[in-house]
Amino acid sequence: MYHFIVGRKLRRAFGYINAGAYERVLPQFAASHRHVMYGVHPLAGERRTAASTAQWYARLARLLPGLRFDIAAIAVAGWPWRTIATVTWKDRFTLPDGTTGSNQGVHEFELRWGRVHRMVIHCDTAKLEDYCRRMAAAGMAEAAAAPIADA
Repeated sequence: MYHFIVGRKLRRAFGYINAGAYERVLPQFAASHRHVMYGVHPLAGERRTAASTAQWYARLARLLPGLRFDIAAIAVAGWPWRTIATVTWKDRFTLPDGTTGSNQGVHEFELRWGRVHRMVIHCDTAKLEDYCRRMAAAGMAEAAAAPIADA
């Protein structure tokens, strides 16, 4: 039953992102956490504070407007004091030229007592880097910005 509840909470969080309600995702993080995305692009880096994680989600909304995740699978293991979960997904979003971008990947979570203590995003970083280069070439300066990182 516990794993079912965690899976439902994760689906709800991705639903918030699909609705553009990024502010509803932020309270799910512990005060001290690790929010990581790999690659060499403006969404890469590691954040450990609520402020930097909020800045990251604001940038995500600006860079990938209309971002929508389609969840393929959720796996949950562990107990409330240390739960490991993965969410496998495909996404889509609108690029500045009006075309649709997409990617696929996995979010890896470590939850403790219902709070996110670690979230690592694994996706096709070469594809994301290419989208950012295209956006920067189209005049979107933030698509060439340094990652938001405080670690």
